[in-house]
Amino acid sequence: MDNDAQRTSPSAPADPVPANMRAMVLTGHGGIDKLVFRDDLPTPAPTDGEVLVRVGACGMNNTDINTRTGWYDEVVESSVSEELGMRGRTDGAASSWNRSTVAFPRIQGAAVVGHIVGVGRGVEAARIGERVIVDPSVRDTSLPLHAQLVQYLGSERDGGYADYVAVPAVNAHWVESPFSDAELATFPCSYDTAEEMLQRTRLAEGETLVITGAAGGVGTALVQLATLRGARIVAVASAAKEERLRSLGVHEFVARESDDVQREIERLIGERGAHVAADVVGGPMFDSLLKVLRRGGRYATAGAIAGPVTRIDLRDLIYKDLEMHGITNPTAATFARLVELIETGRLRPLLEETYPLRDLPRGQAQLLKRRHIGKLVVVT
Repeated sequence: MDNDAQRTSPSAPADPVPANMRAMVLTGHGGIDKLVFRDDLPTPAPTDGEVLVRVGACGMNNTDINTRTGWYDEVVESSVSEELGMRGRTDGAASSWNRSTVAFPRIQGAAVVGHIVGVGRGVEAARIGERVIVDPSVRDTSLPLHAQLVQYLGSERDGGYADYVAVPAVNAHWVESPFSDAELATFPCSYDTAEEMLQRTRLAEGETLVITGAAGGVGTALVQLATLRGARIVAVASAAKEERLRSLGVHEFVARESDDVQREIERLIGERGAHVAADVVGGPMFDSLLKVLRRGGRYATAGAIAGPVTRIDLRDLIYKDLEMHGITNPTAATFARLVELIETGRLRPLLEETYPLRDLPRGQAQLLKRRHIGKLVVVT
């Protein structure tokens, strides 16, 4: 539901905003020791067109680890292994997703849920008290649609691993839901990315979709969103996660430990091939996914935790007339559609575990083990 829809504005006054706040601060590129807990940081003040959000919960995402470790730098060709995630890179400054240098100190955290407790100039004071879920993509709408992302919460500007965060008012979506803050914080970053992947590839009812990394945050979001579209889902994940993924609606399952994952997928989908491949793993799987797509098939990628540099046989792309989509910039319309799905109860939060703000490093260490299904969330 849009923020400008007819609703009754909250009437309860907000609690006084303290001068200082707690936050987990990223002090530089490197290992998990670069995350430093502070309880004396100045509380941000919302500027023109912004709101101040009292953070209730903030979901953890791979982008936090990618930024901290310097994995986005183009010189990195390795996977996001547990070892890299714990120690990071130590060979100089690295780049963010848009190749600009991330400024330190930085408060990370993209998936914010909370309440508005203050407004900047140009924002109606009636918004104070709203419960909001925050779109992490700050856009310049004068740019082409898929090039509008200019800042990302927790990367180019401070995010939600703190008591308070200031965000553009347009990014703070009023949400009415029985879900807890921690449950709602499972949706941003993962679900808007997944929805954008399926929107761009035009996944339709009855089509076959292959999902890699199906047990992760984006992967489980893809499963739910593809189920709503009535697609046939083939999931690739570790064998230990098959039962839980099938309970979400997966029709066919391929263990990533299989000797020949491509052959297993082909056995399940038949000679005609899949209509769509949604890839959040990259690495060696990339070439196989192009081969299991049918002619006119569509491929979308939003992650490369198994490695960013991979092989491609251009004959697959050319002679099968394939489409390929890279997803970094979910549109504002995609996020608004996600909020509507949440409010109408059509999505199920997959909350694996919560951590207090001070224990964020322990949560990141657990995220790197890749043993969970769904999301890990920090609560304040």
